[in-house]
Amino acid sequence: MACSKMSVRLAASLRCPFTLPVRFRSTVAKEQAAEDGAQGKPCPLSTGGDHMERSESPLHKPCPAVTMTFDNTQEAYKSKATWELLRSLMVFWLCSVEPLVDRNQQILQLSRKLLGQNLFEAMMKMTFYGQFVAGEDQESIKPLVRRNRAFGVGSILDYGVEEDLTQEEAEKKEIESKLIYSVSPFQGPVQREKKYQVQPGFGDRRGGVISARTYFYADEAKCDHHMETFLKCIEATGGSSEDGFSAIKLTALGRPQFLLQFSEVLVKWRRFFHQLAADQGQAGLATVQIQLEVEKLKESLANLGIATKDEIHNWFTGENLGLSGTMDLLDWNSLIDSRTKLSKLLLVPNLQSGQVEALLSRFTEEEDLQMKRMLQRMDVLAKKAVETGVRLMIDAEQSYFQPAISRLTLEMQRKFNKDNPIIFNTYQCYLKEAYDNVTSDVELSRREGWHFGAKLVRGAYMHQERSRAAEVGYECPINPTYEKTNEMYHRCLDYVLEEIRHNRKANVMVASHNEDTVKFTLKRMNELGLCSEERKVYFGQLLGMCDQISFPLGQAGYPVYKYVPYGPVNEVLPYLSRRALENRSVMKGAARERELLWSEFKRRLLTGNLFYAPRF
Repeated sequence: MACSKMSVRLAASLRCPFTLPVRFRSTVAKEQAAEDGAQGKPCPLSTGGDHMERSESPLHKPCPAVTMTFDNTQEAYKSKATWELLRSLMVFWLCSVEPLVDRNQQILQLSRKLLGQNLFEAMMKMTFYGQFVAGEDQESIKPLVRRNRAFGVGSILDYGVEEDLTQEEAEKKEIESKLIYSVSPFQGPVQREKKYQVQPGFGDRRGGVISARTYFYADEAKCDHHMETFLKCIEATGGSSEDGFSAIKLTALGRPQFLLQFSEVLVKWRRFFHQLAADQGQAGLATVQIQLEVEKLKESLANLGIATKDEIHNWFTGENLGLSGTMDLLDWNSLIDSRTKLSKLLLVPNLQSGQVEALLSRFTEEEDLQMKRMLQRMDVLAKKAVETGVRLMIDAEQSYFQPAISRLTLEMQRKFNKDNPIIFNTYQCYLKEAYDNVTSDVELSRREGWHFGAKLVRGAYMHQERSRAAEVGYECPINPTYEKTNEMYHRCLDYVLEEIRHNRKANVMVASHNEDTVKFTLKRMNELGLCSEERKVYFGQLLGMCDQISFPLGQAGYPVYKYVPYGPVNEVLPYLSRRALENRSVMKGAARERELLWSEFKRRLLTGNLFYAPRF
């Protein structure tokens, strides 16, 4: 079988659960644009500076300016009893003591031995577990979820259980999960890039990761178990909160080998597009601004020996592409799905060697089946989310998995976001390519008419990504400085906010503990006339952190959510261990939250409210 079979099977598999082929460009939208152009109508898809031209929404209306401050401790902590303030102060102080944090796992293990299981669990519930985890199961989390809702804060439920593996066990599982079952013949040599190869020294994907859960592949039965866990989490969200979110990770639903291989295909194909753009003098332009001249493109492809001129001509006309004389990235990406049955079209130039090489290798039948199962699990979860009125948040992961994760998430959005924003993708703004990813996906959603949903984060894998890139020897995907990441975050956020102003089908969650970022968002919302009651702009923070931001926002009418983990005490210890590490890094840079907590405690003491308890 030819190497192209993998992509053909991918498209067929996606049609199975999603009923849609994997295509980035809507032929209907393309034909409509061409028709409008022929009639002299303004084309809404043409570029104009940093943003696309977009028609004004008839729903646009001015909103009253809102000035928010985050130093009113009475308002920020009125959902907390005084003993909870003291717990927060103690936990945050402990998180700032480096020797304790560095040895937190050993200390927890020793405490469990000395105290016994019952006393240990009671101690954890009074301290770290009580601060950062909502409860052990779906029933026990309901009081906290309801209390937060009463004070204006919603929930993103996340079952925070992880396997408690040693580093050696984690590395063994990861390496075994990425080994191909058998060596299959393929057309032409496939040069796997270092970034997408198995790296034994980085088999434990938990290393250098602070706040993200990690799943390791064992077998298909384990993936089914993870899916059942996510289904229960979705049900818990629907049963305990209104307009709630539930978070899932795609590495929990299938073999990482598929995500690795598919990510490499997508990256190589996109890189080839940019090489052709450079040949046409468009190097350095934002991705959404690149328009390849079709005739020059055909000539370049023929000169590279990828196909004959007749084949290339049929390639484009068969898809109704290039009718306007130009082709953008969305058109280009559609070709990899529908035209890859021609094996020659899977030969792309290697920028380092200058040789034309195969883009894909063949999947074994077993791997092909595993891929289909992953897609089917995604479909089951999305349907459950629709059924229960829950939004589904697809978490971001390592950069070598992320292109495939984003692509599969995009397919879920195309199916399930037609009427409402059900599926949200996560964009990590510490990635150099974050802006291109956001703008391309926004443009596709606009053309095809579905609701764009995004969660913007800075990123959880920075140290691991930088170490792996340096040691393995490929370009680091992370922005060089924190300041550059901030710039990227605000640039992506501003683009989506502008899109919301012109197209009320866009939605964004500002998932940040950075007070300046929250203030930037509020300022831009005021300037753009985006009202909080429209519920197009959400805010998100972790449970147990940044209450001085979350609760004032919620009480002012903004949709704000806490990322709420839950699970049995012993099984969420890996999560709690990393939360201690995260708070150490936070507390090093700023003591603002501790100062505010202490100020509120003193205020209650001096005003005779030391035994204050919230009423709701």
